[in-house]
Amino acid sequence: QVQLVESGGGLVQAGGSLRLSCSASGRAFRPYTMGWFRQAPGKEREFVASISWGGGNTYYADSVKGRFTISRDNAKKTVYLRMNSLKPEDTAVYYCAADPTGRTYDPTGGTYAYWGQGTQVTVSS
Repeated sequence: QVQLVESGGGLVQAGGSLRLSCSASGRAFRPYTMGWFRQAPGKEREFVASISWGGGNTYYADSVKGRFTISRDNAKKTVYLRMNSLKPEDTAVYYCAADPTGRTYDPTGGTYAYWGQGTQVTVSS
């Protein structure tokens, strides 16, 4: 089993920045692909970004490309999501997830076996 705990969410004005962290515990962190997803009120969960085990492959939703950066520190068993130029439409609960299947890109989230409890990000206009 893998336990994931997100942190770093909060309230920020439009144009501001936040950095989310996701700390993993339990089984060895590798070789899981890690992803960030988000869900806004009344909307379906959507893919935000993912990163392969070695960090060499990253993927982003078009809506965040150029503004968000996903990274990981395997020694610390932590994944980060740096969010710049935040917009009100980025408001959502952000979830960290781990995919043990070896796939590096699954925007549906179907192959992610482990999920955190989520952290709220609110962007005011």
